[in-house]
Amino acid sequence: MEGNEVLRRLLLTPLLALLAGLVQAQGPAQPPAAAAPRIGVLTMGPGEIFWERFGHDAIVVADPAQRGPISYNFGYFDLDEPGFVRRFAKGEMRYMLVALPLADDLAYYRDVGRGARLQWLDLDPAQARRLAAALATNARPENARYRYDYFTDNCTTRVRDALDRALDGQLRRQMQARSSGDSWRSETLRLASPAPWLWLGFDIALGPAADRPLTRWQQDFLPRRLADDLRDVRHPDGRPLVVAELELLPQRQAAEPAEQAQPLWPWLLSGTLAGLALLATGRRRPRTGATLASLLWLVCGTLGTVLALAWAATEHHALWANRNLLLFNPLCLLLLPGGWALLRGRLPSARFRAVLLAVAVLAGLACLPLWLQVLPQRNGHWIALLLPLHAACARLWARLPPGVTVKPAS
Repeated sequence: MEGNEVLRRLLLTPLLALLAGLVQAQGPAQPPAAAAPRIGVLTMGPGEIFWERFGHDAIVVADPAQRGPISYNFGYFDLDEPGFVRRFAKGEMRYMLVALPLADDLAYYRDVGRGARLQWLDLDPAQARRLAAALATNARPENARYRYDYFTDNCTTRVRDALDRALDGQLRRQMQARSSGDSWRSETLRLASPAPWLWLGFDIALGPAADRPLTRWQQDFLPRRLADDLRDVRHPDGRPLVVAELELLPQRQAAEPAEQAQPLWPWLLSGTLAGLALLATGRRRPRTGATLASLLWLVCGTLGTVLALAWAATEHHALWANRNLLLFNPLCLLLLPGGWALLRGRLPSARFRAVLLAVAVLAGLACLPLWLQVLPQRNGHWIALLLPLHAACARLWARLPPGVTVKPAS
């Protein structure tokens, strides 16, 4: 036994010396690395105020080194900021990222009855730390503001893009080629439908750019769409990105409306009946017909002027090249003096009749892009409603109205 012990010591002594040298070369033992933060996406349901109709979201960072989870919310703006109204009108709105305790962020949504759902994400520790550090830097006052766009750079696309950067582009690669066929218009009108005036404004104002089919990546400008798509995202090894979901607040307000098909025939029937009624009224009661036509010209001319200014003088790209300008035509304002002459029983000028005919012809030309399918704009229902009315006005007054023999107005 003693010989074996001596042999064991002779073999172990050099090995122990070698290990001791390695430990001394590496220095003292390092403390364990801090636990990585946990990352989640918070999705809030729609509200009653018009800018709340689309829902909202934020990124939640639960860092063990902090006292509680932090909500990074990209949806703040300052109504008292100098020049806010001017920038809003020109499409140069500035939003900001605000970091606040999750409990404080949820308080408002709890008070107004908007639901909140949290999706915890499975990020690698390095990805989670990188995202948390980037958000903390972005939330500093000097970095927090950004130029807002309703469709391409809003509070949800900021969440989407931050996650995509943390995932080294995996999010975009998995969603860029997929499409549900929806567009900015269809999604906007679906969510605005509970407020008819809001639906009406969006449908008239949006141009052909809003009718292009969206990829899932583009469609994730909406909070609920992003939450739905995150459930389908996988890591390269097949692991799901979303590992748990929690309902933090129930949705007490109305939920998001489902998309409903918009048939053309009610618009065509309404436009045809209205045009026939205007023809009959204008022939039997010229002054009443002139009053109705003047109201039509006032509405169309005013809205058309707004659409033209939005194209010419703002950065609202989704409103540009709007073919509704052929229907809500600014030239209609030039018809109002002739309408006033008709109300007084006087014959409008030749210029009035030329403009009236031009308005009707331009309204008819609005049909041409629908047939050619060149950058299509879904405005067929507005054509069906307004073209018969413009045609009826031209039929009544583009030529000398019967029974009017008074000296022409200047």
